[in-house]
Amino acid sequence: MADLDALRARFVRTLEAARGPAGGPDPVPYADDLLGRWQEPQRRYHTVAHLTAVLDHIDVLEKYAHDPDVVRLAAWFHDAVYLPERSENEERSARLAERALPEAGVSAARTAEVARLVRLTVGHDPADDDPDGQVLCDADLAILASPPSTYAAYTAAVREEYHFVPNDAFRTGRAAVLRQLLDLPRLFRTPHGASEWEATARYNLTAELEMLSLPPDVPS
Repeated sequence: MADLDALRARFVRTLEAARGPAGGPDPVPYADDLLGRWQEPQRRYHTVAHLTAVLDHIDVLEKYAHDPDVVRLAAWFHDAVYLPERSENEERSARLAERALPEAGVSAARTAEVARLVRLTVGHDPADDDPDGQVLCDADLAILASPPSTYAAYTAAVREEYHFVPNDAFRTGRAAVLRQLLDLPRLFRTPHGASEWEATARYNLTAELEMLSLPPDVPS
C-alpha cells in the first residue's frame, strides 16, 4: 500500500524546488488533486504504486538527468489522466500539466519541458541528446525488468485495466505493444538502465510474447 503522506511530501519538495525562490501557492492542494487522480477506480496498474515506483527509479537515475526536478514533475503528471478505453491519455496529461504548473508557480520554460516529457512517454523513444527524457522513460519502463512474480502481477494488472476488451483482441493488441518495445534498438537509454535492466526486460517481453502467441486452448 502506497504511503500517501510520503508521496504528498515528495510532491511538495519537488514543486518547491522546481519553482525556485519566487515560490507560489500552497503545494498541498496540487498534490492532493494528483493523488486523487492516481487513485481512480478504473486503475489497476497505473496506480499510486506505479507512481511511487517511477519516482523511486528516478532517484536511482537522478545523476543522469539535466533537471531532475522537472523529470519528477513529469512523472507525477505522466499518467495523471488515465482512461484505459482512451488513446490520448498522455496528451491530456500533458495539457493538465500545462494548466496546473503555471498556476502553481512553475516557469513557462519548465512547464513546457514537463509537458514535452509527458508526451514522450507515448513511445518511450527519447533522443540520444535528451538525458531528461531518457531518465523518465527508463524509470517508466523499469517494471519490465522485474523478477518473474512481479512481472506476472504487472501483466495481470494491465489485463484487469482492459477488462472490457475481449480476450482475442487483447492478446492481439498486447502482442503489438510488446513487438513495438522489442523493436526499439534499446529499451533503456541511461547507462544504469542499459547495464542493469535491458537483458531482463527483453527476456520478460519475449516470454510474454511467446505466451500470447500460443493458441488459447494450449496450456501455458
